Amino acid sequence: MRTDISFETEDGTTLRGWHYRPPSGGRHPTIVMAHGFSAVKEMHLDDFAKAFAAAELGALVFDHRGFGASDGKVRQEVDPEQQIRDWRDALSFAETLGSVDGDRLGVWGTSYSGGHALVLGAVDRRIKCVVAQVPMVNGPANARRLIRADLLAPTLRLIEGDRRARWAGGAAALMPVVSADPAGPAALPTEDSYTWFTHTAAARAPAWRNEVTLRSLDLFTGYDPSALIAAISPTPLLMIVGLADHLTPADLALAAYERALVPKKLVTLRGGHFDAYVAEFAAASAAAIDWFGAHLR
Repeated sequence: MRTDISFETEDGTTLRGWHYRPPSGGRHPTIVMAHGFSAVKEMHLDDFAKAFAAAELGALVFDHRGFGASDGKVRQEVDPEQQIRDWRDALSFAETLGSVDGDRLGVWGTSYSGGHALVLGAVDRRIKCVVAQVPMVNGPANARRLIRADLLAPTLRLIEGDRRARWAGGAAALMPVVSADPAGPAALPTEDSYTWFTHTAAARAPAWRNEVTLRSLDLFTGYDPSALIAAISPTPLLMIVGLADHLTPADLALAAYERALVPKKLVTLRGGHFDAYVAEFAAASAAAIDWFGAHLR
């Protein structure tokens, strides 16, 4: 059963999403979920939440501030620290719901929010189980994989210019999330990113916009969830890694996993970053259900 939900963060911003409840009723372990870089909940998070609910796991899904159905004074800005604060408010909201067992809360994040799940698992002990799917684990290293070496210095100059303009009272500069031209300016400059976002946006999420603030890229390059990965223990951690993932490179995720402490588990998928949502959805969702079921039931 799905119902629309909304809640206010500590600073009074209203975030909106869905609450999925298992068919059996009563109080259930619940997974708090949000999407990755610029993505909105309609981009296949409903599929995962339905699968969780069918397995007797409640799910609370929300859009990050500034995206989708959620409010936010600054639209289209991906601020990882702010998103983590909002996620902790989502956990607090979940605790108030009658069908949620507040002693059995989990977090599930994917891509950019897979990194958030790692940070949340390290800093919020209300969380009893963590799943990070195709996670972005190290922004500085990841950015240097995505930005061509000859374009790195010009990109940094653009970021510096945007900082100066905003300091002087100017509007935040925007850039595309994806581009049909692999050499064109884009926050996620890969061919599979363009194919997935444009297909999914057209078919499932008309509210998605192909733009983010340039500051989002600035914040990306300074965000390193892997720095906290050893602090997740003793909370159980599952990482799901696509071995052909070049958007959040598999080798970076595997190296971060090696630094995590037990209890932990690694599940690998054969495909790339976006296969976890569609082509390998069954494997990705089953792995998460098994992990949450083992540690939250």
